[in-house]
Amino acid sequence: MRKKCLSLGLVLLWLVACSPTEKPPEPPGHASRDAAVKLLLAPEDLLELQATAQAVGPVVSGTLQPARRADLRAEVGAVVVQILKDNGQAVRGGDLLLRLDDTSLRDILASAQAAERSAAQSLEQAMRALERLKTLQGQGMTTTQAVEDAELRRNNAQSDLVAARARVVSARQQLQYTLVRAPFDGVVTERRVSVGDTVQIGRELLKVIDPTSMRFEGLVSADRMHELKLGQKVDFRVNGFPQQRFVGTVSRIDPTASVDTRQVALVVDFDEPRTAPHVAGLFAEGAIETGRADALLLAEGSLVRSGQDVSVWRLDGAKLTKVTVQLGDRDARSGDFPVLQGLKAGDRIVRRPGDSLVDGQTVELAAAGALAASAAALR
Repeated sequence: MRKKCLSLGLVLLWLVACSPTEKPPEPPGHASRDAAVKLLLAPEDLLELQATAQAVGPVVSGTLQPARRADLRAEVGAVVVQILKDNGQAVRGGDLLLRLDDTSLRDILASAQAAERSAAQSLEQAMRALERLKTLQGQGMTTTQAVEDAELRRNNAQSDLVAARARVVSARQQLQYTLVRAPFDGVVTERRVSVGDTVQIGRELLKVIDPTSMRFEGLVSADRMHELKLGQKVDFRVNGFPQQRFVGTVSRIDPTASVDTRQVALVVDFDEPRTAPHVAGLFAEGAIETGRADALLLAEGSLVRSGQDVSVWRLDGAKLTKVTVQLGDRDARSGDFPVLQGLKAGDRIVRRPGDSLVDGQTVELAAAGALAASAAALR
C-alpha cells in the first residue's frame, strides 16, 4: 500500500512538470489585449487634414549677406601700432579703426615739401631773370637767343615745381593710408591683424558690413533656370529663426552657371528689410514661387518611419488605423511633407504618435481639459 501511494505521487509530479506553462494561442481574429485598452485622446492630439495652397517652384538655398560690405586692406607697408575697434563693434562712417606706423612716411613728406619749396624758389628766380632779359632786349642790349634760353630755364623750373607738388600730394596720401577709417556706418567683422604685426601692401586688415542691408544670396539648380524671372516672390526660412518666415523678391540672376556645381546664383531682397536678421552668413532655404497648388501637408512629428516605409495613425470612427502614406519632397520653407497617396482632406490623424499605439485600438475622445491624460497615454 505504501508503494502504491508513492507511485501515485510521482505520477502527479510528472504530470505537473510536463504540463505547458504558456497560454494557449488566441484564435485568429481575436483582438489583442492591447487593442482592447481604450486610448483617451483630447482634440489637441488630433490633426484634421486640410488642403493648403503650396507654392510650386525651384528650391533655392544660400546665405544671408550684406549688400554693403568692405574688405579694408593695407595701402602701405608698415607696422600696426593701434587698433581702436574690434569685432562686433558698431562704427560710424569716418571713424578711425586702425593706425599704422607713419614715422618713415612723415620723413618722406617733409623731404617732398622741402623739394617743393626749392622748386618754387628756382621758378621765381627763373621768372625774374626772364623779365630782366626781356627788358634789356627792348633796349637792344641782349640777344634773342639769351631770352629764349631764359624762357627754357623758366619752363624747366615750372615742370620741376609741378613734379615736386605731385610728390607732396603722394606723400600726404601715403600718410593718410596709415589711418584706416570706416567707409560707412556698420559693424566691424573679421579683424585679421594685431598690434605689432608688420603688414604689406594688400594685406587684409578687417571687414566692415552694414547689417541693415542684408539680402539672401542663393543658388538654384541650372536645370530650373528656365523658370527664373526677375521680380518673382521667394518664401524662405533662415537658420536661427525657426518660427519666422520671410518673403523676398528676386532682384538679380547671374547669366552664367557655376562650372563646378552647375548652379545659378541669384539675389533675393527682403520685402520687409526691417524684419531681416542682422547676422551675416546664416543659412537660408526656400522656394521661388512659379505657381501654386493645393496639397495636404504633414509635419515630421506626425510621421512614423520604418526603413523606407512611412505611415501615420488615422482615426477611423472610434478606432486607430495605421496607414502607409507616400510623401513628396519636403517643403523647404515650412519643413512639412506633401502627401501624394494614402490620405485625403478631412482625415484625422494623431498629431504626435507614441510607440505604444496598436492598430485597431479603441479611442475615446475626451474634453479639451484632458490633454494631460491623453499625453500620458500616448507615451
